[in-house]
Amino acid sequence: MIISQYFKHKETIHSFIWRSLQIFGKQGITFLIFILCAKLLTPYDFGIYNYILTITFILAIFSDFGISTATSKYVAEYNVIDKEKLKSVLFNSGIIIIFLTTAISLAVLFFGKVYFGEEYNYVLYLLPLVFFIPISSLYDGIYRGLKKFKFIAIVSIIVGLISLSFIYILINQYGLIGALISQNLFYFLLVIALAFGYRDFNFKINKDIIKKIGKYSLVIGIGSIGWIIYSRIDILFLGHYGFIEEIGYYEILNKILMIFLTPFLIISQVISPNITQHFIKRKYEAIKIKFKKYLLLSFILSILIVFFIFFTNRYLISNFLNEYDVPEMYLILNLMLIIFFTQMLNGIIPLGFVNATGHAKLSTYFLVFFGIIHVILNYILLNWYGFIGIIYSIVLTKCTADLVFIYAYHKILSKLK
Repeated sequence: MIISQYFKHKETIHSFIWRSLQIFGKQGITFLIFILCAKLLTPYDFGIYNYILTITFILAIFSDFGISTATSKYVAEYNVIDKEKLKSVLFNSGIIIIFLTTAISLAVLFFGKVYFGEEYNYVLYLLPLVFFIPISSLYDGIYRGLKKFKFIAIVSIIVGLISLSFIYILINQYGLIGALISQNLFYFLLVIALAFGYRDFNFKINKDIIKKIGKYSLVIGIGSIGWIIYSRIDILFLGHYGFIEEIGYYEILNKILMIFLTPFLIISQVISPNITQHFIKRKYEAIKIKFKKYLLLSFILSILIVFFIFFTNRYLISNFLNEYDVPEMYLILNLMLIIFFTQMLNGIIPLGFVNATGHAKLSTYFLVFFGIIHVILNYILLNWYGFIGIIYSIVLTKCTADLVFIYAYHKILSKLK
């Protein structure tokens, strides 16, 4: 029975295993690099590092603007219906990214001094990432569309392991500047490795492909802007108001949350195709049952993880990150445990159910609406309570958004007959 089920779902199982290895491998390596920076840099330099990295990643999101996700969709489509068009996807998607990257880079060069002030020179060190990150995401989207999960998993892990050695040397020798340069080298190696594995493309401009990918990516890009103001704007607020060391505290906890959210992400990617099939076949009751089942699973796992963090955090921080064994760290952690719970409770639903049933706009609406509310609360509470006001804003906004999002989608499901 088990063997027959294995052969029936062999491709899905193998894709799941390799995708899991890639996500855990890449996030694991990224987390190790993050910990290296936390250990080797001073708390202040570590705060600056995270502040500049956040600025750069936001710029890179605008350079991508959903292109990589849209590319993955059309690669999967053309791989079945039009092999010739498939060969044109990389070049034409790349044209859009290069155009956006050039525009953003010029904006930084001309206006960056005004907006970034003393940190402007640090931003220049990471400016190559505005190109490398979206290009690496573009290749990742192509490989995902072709279901080459094994290749991107192996490449990501090998590049990550190689990077650890020179990242350690650069940070140890050159401090903050070394940490910034190492990010460029890491993504440069990743792009080269991914490019080496995909050479079946041409250099023909196809206006139809540019139009389709550009149009589809616009919707995704708007959602990305919502995600920025909802999830990453806090770092910019803290940096602008001079809470540099506190950025380090917040980012350590944020990285821990991302690690624990990874299993929920993988589960959602695995169940998403099945939920879509149920929806197309109008098997709404099956979707409702699975929704309740996975919500209960998320609830149980979230409770267990939160209790684990609560009872082990002092031991782990004092032994592995003793530079951050300060009262402020534990104050932030205790408040953010509430967010840990609701984010994991809602971890499977957006990708596993909402997107799968064609209600992706619900996520965009929530990200934009609560993102705006979050920015307003950040400004008010930061001025009232100082640094901790940002944490209050995060707790109030994200917990409310997570719980209302679950309720809103439940109401949508309840109307399906």
